[in-house]
Amino acid sequence: MQLLAIHGPNLNLLGSREPGLYGSASLEQINDDLRCRAGSLGVEVDCFQSNHEGALVDRIHDARGQVDGILINAGAYTHTSIAIRDALLAVAIPYVELHLSNVHTREPFRHHSFLADRAVGVICGFGAGSYGLALEGLVAHLRAQP
Repeated sequence: MQLLAIHGPNLNLLGSREPGLYGSASLEQINDDLRCRAGSLGVEVDCFQSNHEGALVDRIHDARGQVDGILINAGAYTHTSIAIRDALLAVAIPYVELHLSNVHTREPFRHHSFLADRAVGVICGFGAGSYGLALEGLVAHLRAQP
């Protein structure tokens, strides 16, 4: 089973960016942990980060026929990007939306997601642990499919 983890804008600054809100783990540490957890589940995960909406859309398109599922932390694009939503729907790859912080306890504009209604599930509020929970949930979902 091949998975793709997509990290959106500003996530390259994890570890130094507002650690009180997003934690002290760097994106590299999160990716390393994801790969390790994936290995223990018998799956592989490729990780991709960009601050550019078009690059995220392109990577989603490139995943078509290549991956079984997507973990996506689209960052602020979650609340603004119909293009990312359309890309996810176009490739028809099951995905889990995730966030480090609990977006529902934050500013009102963060309460709406353009991705959540078509996601397999949504995980938020567990810091870097959100990635592991999303990974386990997505793998369980994919394995339960006939």
